[in-house]
Amino acid sequence: MQTYDLAADGLRGLNEALQAQTAQTNETAWEVVNPRGSHAIAVGLDAPIEVQVKGSTGYYCAGMNQQATVHVTGSVGPGVAENMMSGTVVVEGDASQYAGATGHGGLLVIKGNASSRCGISMKGIDIVVHGNVGHMSAFMGQAGHLVVCGDAGDALGDSIYEAKLFVRGKVKSLGADCIEKEMRPEHLEKLAELLERAGSDAKPEEFRRYGSARQLYNFDIDNAY
Repeated sequence: MQTYDLAADGLRGLNEALQAQTAQTNETAWEVVNPRGSHAIAVGLDAPIEVQVKGSTGYYCAGMNQQATVHVTGSVGPGVAENMMSGTVVVEGDASQYAGATGHGGLLVIKGNASSRCGISMKGIDIVVHGNVGHMSAFMGQAGHLVVCGDAGDALGDSIYEAKLFVRGKVKSLGADCIEKEMRPEHLEKLAELLERAGSDAKPEEFRRYGSARQLYNFDIDNAY
Protein backbone atom coordinates (compact mmCIF):
# COMPACT_ATOMS: atom_id res chain seq x y z
CA MET A 1 0.00 0.00 0.00
CA GLN A 2 1.21 3.50 -0.87
CA THR A 3 0.88 5.93 2.06
CA TYR A 4 0.72 9.64 1.32
CA ASP A 5 0.98 12.25 4.08
CA LEU A 6 -1.06 15.17 2.81
CA ALA A 7 0.16 17.54 5.52
CA ALA A 8 3.80 16.90 4.63
CA ASP A 9 3.69 16.50 0.85
CA GLY A 10 0.78 18.65 -0.33
CA LEU A 11 -2.40 18.24 -2.34
CA ARG A 12 -0.98 18.83 -5.80
CA GLY A 13 1.48 15.97 -5.44
CA LEU A 14 -1.24 13.61 -4.24
CA ASN A 15 -3.60 14.27 -7.12
CA GLU A 16 -0.80 14.12 -9.67
CA ALA A 17 0.27 10.73 -8.33
CA LEU A 18 -3.27 9.33 -8.28
CA GLN A 19 -4.19 10.72 -11.70
CA ALA A 20 -1.04 9.19 -13.19
CA GLN A 21 -2.26 5.66 -12.42
CA THR A 22 -3.56 3.57 -15.30
CA ALA A 23 -5.46 0.33 -15.68
CA GLN A 24 -2.12 -1.51 -15.76
CA THR A 25 -0.81 -0.06 -12.49
CA ASN A 26 0.44 -2.34 -9.73
CA GLU A 27 0.06 0.50 -7.18
CA THR A 28 -3.63 -0.18 -6.66
CA ALA A 29 -3.93 0.56 -2.92
CA TRP A 30 -3.36 4.06 -1.52
CA GLU A 31 -3.76 5.53 1.95
CA VAL A 32 -4.03 9.28 2.51
CA VAL A 33 -3.28 10.45 6.04
CA ASN A 34 -3.66 13.89 7.64
CA PRO A 35 -6.28 15.25 5.19
CA ARG A 36 -7.32 17.85 7.80
CA GLY A 37 -10.31 19.06 5.80
CA SER A 38 -8.37 19.75 2.60
CA HIS A 39 -10.39 20.42 -0.54
CA ALA A 40 -10.42 18.50 -3.83
CA ILE A 41 -8.76 15.34 -2.52
CA ALA A 42 -8.57 12.44 -5.00
CA VAL A 43 -10.26 14.26 -7.88
CA GLY A 44 -10.21 13.23 -11.53
CA LEU A 45 -9.14 9.64 -10.97
CA ASP A 46 -9.39 7.25 -13.91
CA ALA A 47 -7.98 3.88 -12.88
CA PRO A 48 -9.26 0.89 -10.87
CA ILE A 49 -7.40 1.85 -7.69
CA GLU A 50 -8.53 2.03 -4.06
CA VAL A 51 -7.92 5.18 -2.04
CA GLN A 52 -8.46 5.29 1.72
CA VAL A 53 -8.70 8.83 3.13
CA LYS A 54 -8.09 8.68 6.88
CA GLY A 55 -10.08 11.65 8.17
CA SER A 56 -12.49 14.34 7.06
CA THR A 57 -12.23 16.33 3.84
CA GLY A 58 -13.35 19.67 2.44
CA TYR A 59 -15.33 20.30 -0.73
CA TYR A 60 -15.30 18.26 -3.97
CA CYS A 61 -13.61 15.15 -2.61
CA ALA A 62 -13.52 12.40 -5.28
CA GLY A 63 -15.03 14.67 -7.91
CA MET A 64 -15.12 13.47 -11.52
CA ASN A 65 -14.26 9.94 -10.41
CA GLN A 66 -13.93 7.12 -12.92
CA GLN A 67 -13.24 3.48 -11.99
CA ALA A 68 -11.63 4.20 -8.61
CA THR A 69 -12.94 3.32 -5.15
CA VAL A 70 -12.53 6.19 -2.68
CA HIS A 71 -13.29 5.51 0.99
CA VAL A 72 -13.40 8.43 3.45
CA THR A 73 -13.32 7.46 7.13
CA GLY A 74 -14.58 10.88 8.23
CA SER A 75 -17.10 13.39 6.93
CA VAL A 76 -16.97 15.39 3.69
CA GLY A 77 -17.70 18.96 2.64
CA PRO A 78 -19.87 20.14 -0.26
CA GLY A 79 -19.89 18.38 -3.60
CA VAL A 80 -18.46 14.96 -2.77
CA ALA A 81 -18.36 12.75 -5.90
CA GLU A 82 -19.54 15.67 -8.02
CA ASN A 83 -19.84 14.67 -11.69
CA MET A 84 -18.78 11.09 -10.92
CA MET A 85 -18.82 8.82 -13.96
CA SER A 86 -18.14 5.37 -12.48
CA GLY A 87 -16.51 3.65 -9.52
CA THR A 88 -17.50 3.84 -5.87
CA VAL A 89 -17.25 6.54 -3.20
CA VAL A 90 -18.00 5.65 0.43
CA VAL A 91 -18.27 8.23 3.21
CA GLU A 92 -18.34 6.86 6.75
CA GLY A 93 -19.55 10.14 8.25
CA ASP A 94 -21.84 12.94 7.07
CA ALA A 95 -21.87 14.83 3.77
CA SER A 96 -22.48 18.52 3.24
CA GLN A 97 -24.67 19.94 0.48
CA TYR A 98 -25.03 18.77 -3.15
CA ALA A 99 -23.41 15.36 -2.65
CA GLY A 100 -23.22 13.49 -5.94
CA ALA A 101 -24.25 16.54 -7.97
CA THR A 102 -24.58 15.91 -11.73
CA GLY A 103 -23.20 12.37 -11.29
CA HIS A 104 -23.46 10.25 -14.44
CA GLY A 105 -22.69 6.83 -12.96
CA GLY A 106 -21.09 4.85 -10.18
CA LEU A 107 -22.21 4.41 -6.57
CA LEU A 108 -22.03 6.98 -3.77
CA VAL A 109 -22.64 5.68 -0.23
CA ILE A 110 -23.06 8.08 2.69
CA LYS A 111 -23.29 6.23 6.00
CA GLY A 112 -24.28 9.31 7.95
CA ASN A 113 -26.60 12.14 6.89
CA ALA A 114 -26.51 14.27 3.75
CA SER A 115 -27.35 17.96 3.67
CA SER A 116 -29.43 19.89 1.14
CA ARG A 117 -29.58 19.19 -2.60
CA CYS A 118 -28.18 15.69 -2.36
CA GLY A 119 -28.18 14.29 -5.89
CA ILE A 120 -29.01 17.60 -7.57
CA SER A 121 -29.22 17.15 -11.36
CA MET A 122 -28.17 13.51 -11.04
CA LYS A 123 -27.74 11.91 -14.46
CA GLY A 124 -27.32 8.20 -13.76
CA ILE A 125 -25.46 7.97 -10.45
CA ASP A 126 -26.77 5.72 -7.67
CA ILE A 127 -26.73 7.31 -4.20
CA VAL A 128 -27.51 5.48 -0.95
CA VAL A 129 -27.76 7.56 2.24
CA HIS A 130 -27.99 5.55 5.46
CA GLY A 131 -29.31 8.57 7.37
CA ASN A 132 -31.38 11.62 6.38
CA VAL A 133 -31.19 14.05 3.46
CA GLY A 134 -31.87 17.77 3.48
CA HIS A 135 -34.18 19.96 1.41
CA MET A 136 -34.30 19.97 -2.41
CA SER A 137 -32.63 16.58 -2.71
CA ALA A 138 -32.70 15.12 -6.25
CA PHE A 139 -33.69 18.53 -7.61
CA MET A 140 -33.92 18.15 -11.41
CA GLY A 141 -32.80 14.52 -11.09
CA GLN A 142 -32.62 13.11 -14.60
CA ALA A 143 -31.58 9.46 -14.14
CA GLY A 144 -30.24 7.11 -11.51
CA HIS A 145 -31.44 6.22 -8.01
CA LEU A 146 -31.47 8.06 -4.69
CA VAL A 147 -32.06 5.76 -1.70
CA VAL A 148 -32.70 7.40 1.68
CA CYS A 149 -32.83 5.07 4.68
CA GLY A 150 -33.90 7.91 6.99
CA ASP A 151 -36.05 10.99 6.38
CA ALA A 152 -36.11 13.54 3.54
CA GLY A 153 -36.48 17.30 3.91
CA ASP A 154 -38.63 19.80 2.03
CA ALA A 155 -39.19 19.75 -1.75
CA LEU A 156 -37.88 16.26 -2.43
CA GLY A 157 -37.49 15.67 -6.16
CA ASP A 158 -38.44 19.17 -7.21
CA SER A 159 -38.68 19.43 -11.04
CA ILE A 160 -37.57 15.81 -11.32
CA TYR A 161 -37.22 14.02 -14.66
CA GLU A 162 -36.72 10.24 -14.58
CA ALA A 163 -34.55 9.61 -11.51
CA LYS A 164 -36.08 7.10 -9.07
CA LEU A 165 -36.30 8.00 -5.38
CA PHE A 166 -36.76 5.58 -2.49
CA VAL A 167 -37.32 6.83 1.07
CA ARG A 168 -37.83 4.65 4.15
CA GLY A 169 -38.69 7.44 6.60
CA LYS A 170 -40.82 10.57 6.45
CA VAL A 171 -40.81 13.07 3.58
CA LYS A 172 -41.39 16.61 4.81
CA SER A 173 -42.76 17.70 1.43
CA LEU A 174 -42.54 16.84 -2.25
CA GLY A 175 -41.28 19.32 -4.82
CA ALA A 176 -42.96 20.41 -8.04
CA ASP A 177 -44.06 17.48 -10.22
CA CYS A 178 -42.81 14.84 -7.77
CA ILE A 179 -45.36 12.27 -6.60
CA GLU A 180 -45.44 8.96 -4.77
CA LYS A 181 -45.49 6.06 -7.23
CA GLU A 182 -46.24 2.36 -7.15
CA MET A 183 -43.47 0.09 -5.89
CA ARG A 184 -43.37 -2.75 -8.42
CA PRO A 185 -41.33 -5.99 -8.22
CA GLU A 186 -38.59 -4.63 -10.46
CA HIS A 187 -38.17 -1.65 -8.13
CA LEU A 188 -37.93 -3.89 -5.07
CA GLU A 189 -35.31 -5.97 -6.85
CA LYS A 190 -33.21 -2.96 -7.79
CA LEU A 191 -33.56 -1.46 -4.32
CA ALA A 192 -32.45 -4.73 -2.69
CA GLU A 193 -29.35 -4.73 -4.90
CA LEU A 194 -28.46 -1.12 -4.01
CA LEU A 195 -28.96 -1.68 -0.28
CA GLU A 196 -26.75 -4.76 -0.36
CA ARG A 197 -23.99 -2.95 -2.25
CA ALA A 198 -24.20 -0.06 0.23
CA GLY A 199 -23.95 -2.33 3.27
CA SER A 200 -27.40 -1.46 4.61
CA ASP A 201 -29.60 -4.00 6.38
CA ALA A 202 -32.80 -2.03 5.61
CA LYS A 203 -35.58 -4.03 3.95
CA PRO A 204 -36.83 -2.93 0.50
CA GLU A 205 -40.45 -3.38 1.65
CA GLU A 206 -39.95 -0.57 4.18
CA PHE A 207 -39.46 2.06 1.45
CA ARG A 208 -41.77 4.17 -0.67
CA ARG A 209 -40.99 5.20 -4.23
CA TYR A 210 -41.23 8.73 -5.63
CA GLY A 211 -40.78 10.06 -9.13
CA SER A 212 -41.99 12.41 -11.83
CA ALA A 213 -45.67 13.03 -12.54
CA ARG A 214 -44.47 14.15 -15.99
CA GLN A 215 -46.59 17.29 -15.90
CA LEU A 216 -43.70 19.68 -16.53
CA TYR A 217 -42.67 18.00 -19.78
CA ASN A 218 -45.23 19.71 -22.02
CA PHE A 219 -46.36 23.26 -22.65
CA ASP A 220 -49.67 24.15 -20.99
CA ILE A 221 -51.48 27.22 -22.30
CA ASP A 222 -52.84 27.89 -18.81
CA ASN A 223 -49.29 28.61 -17.65
CA ALA A 224 -48.71 31.28 -20.32
CA TYR A 225 -48.81 34.95 -19.40
